[in-house]
Amino acid sequence: MSSALRQVSKRNHPGQQGFTLLEVLVALAVLAIVMGALIKVTNCYAFNAVYLQEKTLAQWIAENKAVEYQLMQEFPPVGSKEGETEMAKVDWQWRVKVSNTEDKRLRRLDISVALQQGDLDTPITTLVAFVGQPL
Repeated sequence: MSSALRQVSKRNHPGQQGFTLLEVLVALAVLAIVMGALIKVTNCYAFNAVYLQEKTLAQWIAENKAVEYQLMQEFPPVGSKEGETEMAKVDWQWRVKVSNTEDKRLRRLDISVALQQGDLDTPITTLVAFVGQPL
């Protein structure tokens, strides 16, 4: 019998087919670790996507408020003003705090935006803008 034929007959031996129980358990353990890591990464991605969407919308609302004050034809009075606005089918709270600056012809706007159920003391975003006295 040739050596090639002997090797073929050893491969076809019925006692050497398939995986051992230990090999299957190791493969399952590796698969479980990989799946756990994949689920954790997917969860973090989903959380970050929601956070970035909220942050972007809140920033747009703050910028819109700054533009509203800049387009007004009057010098905004010093003080604080709060309100609500809807964007992307969500109700948002905002606060504009107007304060003096060293230049008497310039006012500082501190604009805070939070979710309706959120708290303006811990806003999602804050924006600082300046408004000049109209000529």
